[in-house]
Amino acid sequence: METITNLIRKNILSLTPYSSARDEYKSNQGIFLDANENPYGNLNRYPDPYQWRLKQLLSSQQKVGIQNILIGNGSDEIIDLVQRVFGEPGQDQIIICPPTYGMYEVYANINNLAIISIPLTENFQLNTEAILAQNAKILYLCSPNNPTGNALENLEYIIENFKGIVFLDEAYIDFSEQPSLVSKIQQYPNLIVSQTFSKARGLAAARIGIAYANETIISVLQKVKPPYNISQLNQEAAVKALADETQFQNTVKVLKSEREKLKNALQQLDFVTRVYPSDANFLLVDMENATAIYEQLIEQQIITRNRSSVVPNTIRITIGTPQENQQLLYALQLVTI
Repeated sequence: METITNLIRKNILSLTPYSSARDEYKSNQGIFLDANENPYGNLNRYPDPYQWRLKQLLSSQQKVGIQNILIGNGSDEIIDLVQRVFGEPGQDQIIICPPTYGMYEVYANINNLAIISIPLTENFQLNTEAILAQNAKILYLCSPNNPTGNALENLEYIIENFKGIVFLDEAYIDFSEQPSLVSKIQQYPNLIVSQTFSKARGLAAARIGIAYANETIISVLQKVKPPYNISQLNQEAAVKALADETQFQNTVKVLKSEREKLKNALQQLDFVTRVYPSDANFLLVDMENATAIYEQLIEQQIITRNRSSVVPNTIRITIGTPQENQQLLYALQLVTI
């Protein structure tokens, strides 16, 4: 593998980042006449551009250094930042392994990066040999994978042998028995692990994504990100969420329990041909005439996700509350195919 510095775009390496008023004076004490803010109001000051309080809590929880953490405006911003730091437009390539999260491809098209598509196997696992045979700047892996729900195998072997950056999207890791690879970021200098507050933490509206990586990668991403990318309200919401670990653990426990109950109930329906194993907070369900069933559920105000375009005859069902899951099952009993 090349050194990390050699993988970074040359203009990004030489970039002088914007210096905000909060860079030049970091204390919260004083009369602030430096940032052209309105002196009146409760939300009149710019937020902490480095999200120090949130990073301190994450650092303690994950047992990594603050210098190994970047906070993004959702994971999507981090996906984009990584492509802009490492991918030379019109020259470099990324690898995706469909069916998987669609924004990897969307951002590659925006950033003018070529896309190498190496589909998952019939068991929704990685084609390891095909991946390692390619020469690409970034490899995007999602584990547990969206929309299939399963944890991916051979991750460390691929990370160790891939010649570019491996972006491991762990958005659903809290629902999985598979351990997170955040603890491996020092062992593998080409690894970026992405997590989010949108799923298990229940903060989708706040748009808080996290990147864990070695200090070199984080420092360059920090140069490229907008200075005030996370609002103060959202930073405070994330800090508050981390403070209630008991509620977090209880919520995850309930959702995992409901996932199994829903899986068992769905398997009893005549038109369901398969419920795929899931390590996430959703189930991918193979059923007869999936599109018609999807549309009939909408008529009953039950909104699922039709994934037939990426996995034929499938609907992706997010695990709801026990009451919502019961309403779904009742609605499914009323459909006709």
